[in-house]
Amino acid sequence: MSRITVIGAGFGALTAVQKLRKLDAGLHIDVIAPRPEFIYLPGLIWIPTGLRKGSDLSISLENFFRRLNVDFHAGRVTGLEQNGRVVVTDNGKVENDGLIIASGGRFIKKLPGIEHAITPCEGIPAAEKIRERLAAMNDGGTIAFGFSGNPKEPSAMRGGPMFEFLFGIDRWLRKQGRRDQFELVFFTPAEKPGQRLGEKAVKGILSTMEKRNVTTYLGHKIKAFEAGRVITEGAEFAADLIIFMPGMTGNKWFAESGLPLSEGGMLKANRFCQVEGQDNIYVAGDSGSYPGPGWLPKQAHMADLQAEAAASNLLAEMKGGQPSATFQAELVCIIDSYDTGMMVYRTEKRSLVTPAFSGLHWAKRLFEWHYLREYRK
Repeated sequence: MSRITVIGAGFGALTAVQKLRKLDAGLHIDVIAPRPEFIYLPGLIWIPTGLRKGSDLSISLENFFRRLNVDFHAGRVTGLEQNGRVVVTDNGKVENDGLIIASGGRFIKKLPGIEHAITPCEGIPAAEKIRERLAAMNDGGTIAFGFSGNPKEPSAMRGGPMFEFLFGIDRWLRKQGRRDQFELVFFTPAEKPGQRLGEKAVKGILSTMEKRNVTTYLGHKIKAFEAGRVITEGAEFAADLIIFMPGMTGNKWFAESGLPLSEGGMLKANRFCQVEGQDNIYVAGDSGSYPGPGWLPKQAHMADLQAEAAASNLLAEMKGGQPSATFQAELVCIIDSYDTGMMVYRTEKRSLVTPAFSGLHWAKRLFEWHYLREYRK
């Protein structure tokens, strides 16, 4: 019996597990992750404003693994041995005939004083901390929202959620009748924030910021944070709460894995999601650096598409064939604003941006319910 190991318990990893089991009912599948738990990261945007609790977004995977006949190994990966055929963890070693790495990325925390900022996509505790800080701002104040990237890996950023945190909190404060007590500030080194979403989206985002009286600091490198202050090369300003998303790079253990890395620290992959030059090793989601357009997104939908291709190609290679499945570069995003949403869709052939309306907010919530249904059974 062939044995495949999947590293991770996020979008790409779980989609790979489902695809593998669909293609081969008798396959032995091992999953390695710190906990048998799935965190629905897109829902973090609603925790600060009370639309979601942490328990709504944290799903135990024990039943899912049992139904799909998966062996779960609790541990953190520290390296590979025998050309990837052995995964080394802090809780033992796991052998495999094939490997899919979908362990996500890692935020670059090198800016001086970054401990004074909250990185919301780090997980539920970070989003809950924002909620607590907002609740304590009884007399108002200044909230700064910003993001940066990895200059050596242009796609390795999380800009979209920052627009959602900004617009969602703005709308929430307005519904409370407290918006005039707050100054909202948006900052980023990019001159055109959201450019990977397309020019139409950039215009819509900047127009929305102007209409909502959001102060912007654009196009200046971020130098440092202090307690209550953001410092850029072009300006510095006070902030009572700093919400900041840094760029991303690969997991720490990648550097010791012997696998080829991109300049930005991700696993180098070809269009089949195969780690370059490696036998029976594939990657999906934020862990990889893939060929494609410069706007190729780091988002859950893209991880799912890459995971399906990786699973299909790994099984084909293990059976003596050649990988042939590829993934479409496709960006699908609803930029939510607490009770409305704006749809952004982009492929290499077309681009679409819709006006914001309430139906898209509810569509995003409905998709969350539909997506999580598989793991809640």
